[in-house]
Amino acid sequence: MKKIIVAVDGPSSSGKSTIAKAIAKAVGYNYIDTGAMYRAVALYALRNGLDSQDLLPHLDQINIAFTRVEDGSQHTLLNGEDVEKQIRTLEVGNMASQVSPIKEVRAFLVAQQQAMGKEKGIVMDGRDIGTVVFPQAELKLFITASPEVRAMRRYKELIGKGEKPVFEDVVADINDRDYRDTHRAESPLRQAEDAILYDNSGMELEDQMKDYLRFFNDRLH
Repeated sequence: MKKIIVAVDGPSSSGKSTIAKAIAKAVGYNYIDTGAMYRAVALYALRNGLDSQDLLPHLDQINIAFTRVEDGSQHTLLNGEDVEKQIRTLEVGNMASQVSPIKEVRAFLVAQQQAMGKEKGIVMDGRDIGTVVFPQAELKLFITASPEVRAMRRYKELIGKGEKPVFEDVVADINDRDYRDTHRAESPLRQAEDAILYDNSGMELEDQMKDYLRFFNDRLH
């Protein structure tokens, strides 16, 4: 049976990871969370007191993998340690935005991501999947929502994890990350010319999935 690559791009807290996971589950594909890979590198840097440039000689000491846990969800492993919870904090997210524009870091992780998609049959989300990692992907989605909607999603997510965020700080963080992601020199966030733009502000995942699966099935034929 024909297999394709599904590339899901979009700004922070647009829901792209939730969407990519849901698509992968629905069609039986492997899901690759590239954002988690950058966050894992950022966590390594923070733990070792490295700034973005000091990090470069240490890249070959970083091993990132994914594992499925008992509840069926996918967790990120950093050098064999499950760091799924640790990489989802605001501190790590901010550090990830600092290390992700670095050419050497991107080359290091893009090579791994491309290897993961060699046999196709994957859904991968990030900020440059359809433009840099897999420009040949058969289905490209660019997921977006208003900054206010995205900030509220992130705010609720952090509260659900037991943190006590200040909403105004989350809004500022979303806006800052949007600016950094779209203005960085290396692989800035942008919509691929052949990507489907999808604004999911105010939409439930169930309603979105009907469209995504229709797009997917169209690409199989």
